[in-house]
Amino acid sequence: MCVTAVESRPAGVALTPSPGGHRPFGARVKAFVALTKPRIIELLLITTVPVMFLAAQGVPDLWLVLTTTIGGYLSAGGANALNMYIDRDIDALMDRTSQRPLVTGMVSPRECLAFGIALAVISTVWFGLLVNWLSAALSLGALLFYVVVYTMLLKRRTSQNIVWGGIAGCMPVLIGWSAVTNSMSWAAVILFAVIFFWTPPHYWPLSMKVKDDYARVGVPMLPVVASNRVVARQIVLYSWVMVIVSLLLTPLGYTGWFYTAVALLTGGFWLWEAHGLQNRAKAGVAGAKLKEMRLFHWSITYVSLLFVAVAVDPFLR
Repeated sequence: MCVTAVESRPAGVALTPSPGGHRPFGARVKAFVALTKPRIIELLLITTVPVMFLAAQGVPDLWLVLTTTIGGYLSAGGANALNMYIDRDIDALMDRTSQRPLVTGMVSPRECLAFGIALAVISTVWFGLLVNWLSAALSLGALLFYVVVYTMLLKRRTSQNIVWGGIAGCMPVLIGWSAVTNSMSWAAVILFAVIFFWTPPHYWPLSMKVKDDYARVGVPMLPVVASNRVVARQIVLYSWVMVIVSLLLTPLGYTGWFYTAVALLTGGFWLWEAHGLQNRAKAGVAGAKLKEMRLFHWSITYVSLLFVAVAVDPFLR
């Protein structure tokens, strides 16, 4: 991670471009890339490409993998840019988002809106012409769900926002499968469900860490409206369902011993961490000693290892 010096300022005070409106070209390019939230898209692609290997039961057409990956980046990037456009008011008030391009003034709201819409249109056409129209429809559906249902309707109204809003993050699994087969399958549905139940216990630990940010702007993330004990109990519940669902692929004949072994080992460690967090929350531990971010960081490793196993398993059967 590159660390740069930034001027000290209260949260919510946007930086403005330098005198004369000068905004360096290189910084502008970086700002537009930042609008797409590349780190989040990495996770989406980690779930898309391995599913293509499972759907092909081997190595899929590499040109198809490339076009699907590019289309997925464009679509998710458009959704993320539109999310930043809608949330620019609260982004300016939250410490963790105070350096986003719209807050600093490196990109104007009008530019962000146009950029997001352009990526949405381009990605849909890209999928339709170079992959298939089923994948295009799923991609567009995911984008609209994230922007309209999650960002506009759920995020500021309910503590269950991330539960249902997470559906958008599950869609790359279906897109990866449909890109190869131009159809759906129970295997894709199961992996969709894995990501659905993974999303809340992945995100709630981070929300516990930054709940003061969310409370400041009135976003009712579960840790804002419930105690750590309640949140940890929900994390454990979703974690158990996620691990159980992840094991359904094998009895249904979609995966073999390798995937099963990885799912058991990684899922077992996840449950160990989840119950550890719950035990600390029950004991009234707070602050740094709660160690909620341990589960957050492991959740990223877990989903990466699980989906690598999805890709590798067809070669070992």
